[in-house]
Amino acid sequence: MEREPMRIREGYLVKKGSMFNTWKPMWVVLLEDGIEFYKRKADSSPKGMIPLKGSSIHSPCPDFGKRMFVFKLTVAKQQDHFFQAAYLEERDAWVRDIKKAIHHIDGGQRFSRKSTRKSIRLPETINLSALYLSMKDPEKGIKELKLEKDKRVFNHCFTGTCVIDWLVSSSSVRNRREGLLLASSLLSEGYLQPAGDTSKAAAEGLSDTPFLDLSDAYYYFPDSGFFCEGYSSDDDVVLKEEFRGTIVKQGCLLKQGHRRKNWKVRKFVLRDDPAYLHYYDPAGGEEPLGAIHLRGCVVTAVEDMPDTKKHDDDNILFEIITANEIHYYLQAASSTERTEWIKAIQSVARTGK
Repeated sequence: MEREPMRIREGYLVKKGSMFNTWKPMWVVLLEDGIEFYKRKADSSPKGMIPLKGSSIHSPCPDFGKRMFVFKLTVAKQQDHFFQAAYLEERDAWVRDIKKAIHHIDGGQRFSRKSTRKSIRLPETINLSALYLSMKDPEKGIKELKLEKDKRVFNHCFTGTCVIDWLVSSSSVRNRREGLLLASSLLSEGYLQPAGDTSKAAAEGLSDTPFLDLSDAYYYFPDSGFFCEGYSSDDDVVLKEEFRGTIVKQGCLLKQGHRRKNWKVRKFVLRDDPAYLHYYDPAGGEEPLGAIHLRGCVVTAVEDMPDTKKHDDDNILFEIITANEIHYYLQAASSTERTEWIKAIQSVARTGK
C-alpha cells in the first residue's frame, strides 16, 4: 500500500491569483512533495497543487510593497506563486519547512524532524511525531492554560515543569533528566515553542539547557492558537447574556468604513464563543454597532489599502478577510499591538464557533 504523504504544516494564508492581481484566503497544506491549497479548510478536494521538486523559495519578497510577510515559490517551470502570512514568525515558519521539504526532495530523502536525534542520543524507538500527538490529546495530554507573568497574559500555553511531569507520568522517560533531553529535542524540532523571555533566552543558548524544567518558563504547541496580551486598560467590559464566550482581547482601533471609506475610532471586543469581533461606540453604549464573523477568516498585516488615501504616517494596518470574502481594514496604535490583535483573531478564527 502506498504511504500517504506527511502533512508538514497547514493553515490559512492569502494567495495571489495566477491570472489576476487578486489575493484570496486559502487553506494551504504543505506535504512532503508539494503544496495543496483549498478554498476552505473543510473542502475534500484541493483547488490546486504546486509540486516542490526543482522549486525555489524567496523570502522576504519585495514584489508587493503594500503587502507584508509575502514569500514567493518559483516552480521548475519558472512559474511564480505568492503567499502572504499574517506576521513575521508565521511567514518564517512556512519558509523554513518549505525549504527543508525542497532540500529533502532534491536529495532523494524523506522529510524528517529528527535532525537532533543523534546529538542528544535520542533512542530510535522514540517517535517525536507520535509523542507530539499524544501530548496534544484533549483528554490525556498536556493541559493548555492561561498564565500570567510580568504584566502579560499567555494564552494556550503551559510550563516547562508541566511538560517534564507529563513525560515522566506517561512513562515516556525514566526520570526528569531524560525528560529534559527529550523536551529539548521537541523544542529543537519545532514541536514546542518558547513563550516569554525566560524560555526564549534558554532556547537561544543563554542557559545550560535549551529547555527549562521551571514553573516560570512557558511553552506552547505551534498550532494551538497561542497568543500573548498585556493587561487591558479598558474597563468598560460589555457583559450580556447573548455573548457567551470569554473575552479574549479588547481595546480601541481605527476602522475604515465600507461606504465612505472614512476612519473612526471604535472599541473592539473579541470573544471566542461565538467567534465574533464586535465593535462599539467608544463613547459608550451597550449595543454593538456591528460585528465581524471570524470563523474561517484570514487576517494579515498590510502597508496600505487599495483605492484609498493613506490614513496615517505610522500606517499600522491589518486586514480581516471573512469566509465570504468581505474585507475589513483596521489600524492599531503600534506594530506590537497589531501583532497581538492578529494572533488573537487567528486563535479565535481557528477554535471559535
